[in-house]
Amino acid sequence: MTGDGPPELARILLIEDDSGDVAFTLDEFREHRLRNDVTVIGDGLAAIDYLERRGEHAHAPTPDIVLLDLNLPGVDGRVVLDRILGDPRLADLTVVVLTSSPLEEQMLRDFGVPTEHFFRKPVDFAQLAKLINGIDRYYLVIDRLTGE
Repeated sequence: MTGDGPPELARILLIEDDSGDVAFTLDEFREHRLRNDVTVIGDGLAAIDYLERRGEHAHAPTPDIVLLDLNLPGVDGRVVLDRILGDPRLADLTVVVLTSSPLEEQMLRDFGVPTEHFFRKPVDFAQLAKLINGIDRYYLVIDRLTGE
């Protein structure tokens, strides 16, 4: 690293309704000592409110990276993805879509989502870290000094 100061930590928004998948993902992050802020939202409508800063999320920080499950209750992940892609204020977001089937993967290809931006659940930390650290603006920071 140069003397330009520390890298900007990417803020992560995990949009996932399955408590087991949330627990697994957060456990992976803890196991790898991830220092980035992670916010969890469990349904599509709340996710849209968060991203568009409405209601109780009026002062929410804009995330840098969204981990998005497609199968959400109420407003599903496809609608959330469409809202993200259609909102110029969210144009800089990196969206990683979490899929559970080959049919969803084909739908994402048809939607124009680059294949490196969708993963099969559960989240593979190494694959996610490689994608995010490959984006020049943001970093996943693993705290290697803190250990158990």
